[in-house]
Amino acid sequence: MNDAYKNVHPFLIECAAEAARVARGVTAERLSDPTHCPGWDVRALVNHWVLYTSHGLEHRARRMTLPEELTARDFTADPDWAQAYADQLDRAVAAWDDPAAWEGEIDLGMAKTPAAELAPMLVKELAVHGWDVAVATGQEYRVSEAAARLILDVVETHGDLYRQYDGFAAPVPVPADTPVFARALAASGRNPRQGRAGEVDH
Repeated sequence: MNDAYKNVHPFLIECAAEAARVARGVTAERLSDPTHCPGWDVRALVNHWVLYTSHGLEHRARRMTLPEELTARDFTADPDWAQAYADQLDRAVAAWDDPAAWEGEIDLGMAKTPAAELAPMLVKELAVHGWDVAVATGQEYRVSEAAARLILDVVETHGDLYRQYDGFAAPVPVPADTPVFARALAASGRNPRQGRAGEVDH
């Protein structure tokens, strides 16, 4: 069995479950609120989050391109979008539960990346954007220390690449004793003091 599958898939499960929990805490009244992402309200942030961390997550596993209908959809127009998101997350995690999904390469459009290398980056997307939504809607995002260490490694390893495509801002300085997930957020250009980032031991 692929080592990446054994080492990373549990964090996909964990971060997907936390994303679903955060989604259920987003009320319709918050969708027009501003966020810490320049030019994005909560609705725009949620639509990006849902598209790439659930539909995109499944499509990567199945080596499929996201259809235009999905990229243009306002997921929040459905009053039950949070449940639909949770259901799609379940499908995405199930797609990655096939060890074959971790073999070979995934075409990202500009380049092909080994699936085993891309998967930790997808965990990072789930967690970091989950934190973005949680902060924008007055919630806490919780992640295990083990998952936080994986996310920090991804951010530190690929930070320059993300900044090249405007995915990250410049790192935010934090004290050396800052918790692991908050350090990952800071390294991605986010200010962890803007919200609550809890780590749990499991």
